[in-house]
Amino acid sequence: MTDPYGFLRTPRNPVPSRPADQRLGDWREVHAGQMLLPVVSAQANRCMDCGVPFCHGGCPLGNLIPEWNAYAAHGDWRAAAERLHATNNFPEFTGRLCPAPCEDACVLAINADPVTIKNVEQTIADQAWALGYTPPAPPGRLSGQTVAVIGSGPAGLATAQQLTRAGHTVVVYERDDRLGGLLRYGIPAFKMEKTHLDRRIAQMQAEGTVFRTDADIGGRTSAAEIRRRHDAVVVAVGAAERRELAAPGRELHGIHQAMDYLTCANRVGEGDLAAPGITAEGRHVVIVGGGDTGSDCLGTALRQGALSVVQLDIRPEPGPERPDAEPWPLVHPQVYRISHAHEEARGRHGTDPRVFSSATMHFEGDAEGRVRALHLTAVEPTARRPMPGTERVLEAGLVLLALGFSGPERACGLAEQLGLTRDGRGNFARDADFAALGEPSPSASDGSASAGAAPHVRTPPWAQAPAPGVPPAWGKPPERPSRRRPDGVFVAGDAGRGQSLVVWAIAEGRAAAAAVDRYLTGSTALPAPVGAHDRPLSG
Repeated sequence: MTDPYGFLRTPRNPVPSRPADQRLGDWREVHAGQMLLPVVSAQANRCMDCGVPFCHGGCPLGNLIPEWNAYAAHGDWRAAAERLHATNNFPEFTGRLCPAPCEDACVLAINADPVTIKNVEQTIADQAWALGYTPPAPPGRLSGQTVAVIGSGPAGLATAQQLTRAGHTVVVYERDDRLGGLLRYGIPAFKMEKTHLDRRIAQMQAEGTVFRTDADIGGRTSAAEIRRRHDAVVVAVGAAERRELAAPGRELHGIHQAMDYLTCANRVGEGDLAAPGITAEGRHVVIVGGGDTGSDCLGTALRQGALSVVQLDIRPEPGPERPDAEPWPLVHPQVYRISHAHEEARGRHGTDPRVFSSATMHFEGDAEGRVRALHLTAVEPTARRPMPGTERVLEAGLVLLALGFSGPERACGLAEQLGLTRDGRGNFARDADFAALGEPSPSASDGSASAGAAPHVRTPPWAQAPAPGVPPAWGKPPERPSRRRPDGVFVAGDAGRGQSLVVWAIAEGRAAAAAVDRYLTGSTALPAPVGAHDRPLSG
């Protein structure tokens, strides 16, 4: 166990970042490498080994945090890596990209600084790779069943690895020319270098997972044909439908979606382009949107040599402490946070680049039709109505829209070809066990088939409809009104949940894999850390 007095003797000491002026000169990760292992062990030793570890509830993966903290505290990196990988396929991703809701839920956070859980996790993962503790784990035997996973983001990769290790033959189809989804082209290298992604994909290939790039399922390749080729299909295409800004002047040149901008920058890093097609170099940049994507744009623009960068956030500036409405152990409390990119902007320009409680009114262009200014106004904190007399103008040669996403792309073709429907938030509808939901079934008096439903394929006996009056095998009555379930089709990750965190995507991938395994074999030993309709413990 850890030192029962460690949290009293040792102050919190997060991994330091490289100096801002140094890291703005390259695209390497912001941290100054790995901390000395004794320092990380001392931080892990702050874990109180709580009788009820609320960090488990803060993490959707149910990571065994006190257990691997104890092993890390004693320098047993092999045992720590085993306990970490027991619940998380890709801890090197979450250790770099997750905002650590586990730390929000840490019992120490009630009245002190929480354990540096995220730093310890990353160190364990990196040590596991460095010391050879992550060899491929191919299955001992094959089931003879095949599964198609559409999408190679974190949810798709987690689903594929779990099912491959369970003995199924898994093919991952990716629309882009490289694997990884937003991990590849959406996340800047200064947050996670692509070598971590490449290394994990190589491990999966060695285990037997098959990957197909340039595979536009639902577009150039029929999704119905993919369904016919496989015993099950998992749709893990993410939530890539970008939100738009309906403001006058939106059509001006120089106004771009944030993801288009980040993709260009990442393709330069991959060696595809000598220079980005969209660049902030020598321009005044305004980012509309205060979330993580906006912060990624900020760090990218600074590295490209922007003259100035302003980030607009419609939300009011939060305070330094949890509001009363979001007490511990709720995760993601609205408190004032500084990302690495915000720190870099402060170091270069001397001020926080964010303008809170602000909204865009309209854009102004020059004679050539290029944006040159953005007109904004302050808004009321709750109703977000414009406040009279607060309008002002920002010079802008590049405007980036980072307003989030509203479900899977509408034009992807998957819904029509697989018989999928959408829920009220624009995501693909599914039941609590990740099975896709189609159109409502016809009434008993109407024997007609539902128009547009996917063709009915082989259904295992345990997945067939029960006899009248008998509850289904999964122990709950059918929905009223009943919905057609496109047979053997499942939805995982942001495609069903909506825009979320990398840790939720991996948790969903693991849970969806368990549902698929149960569908194919009648039972499963795979873990299911979350349900399709679970939500974080937040205010």
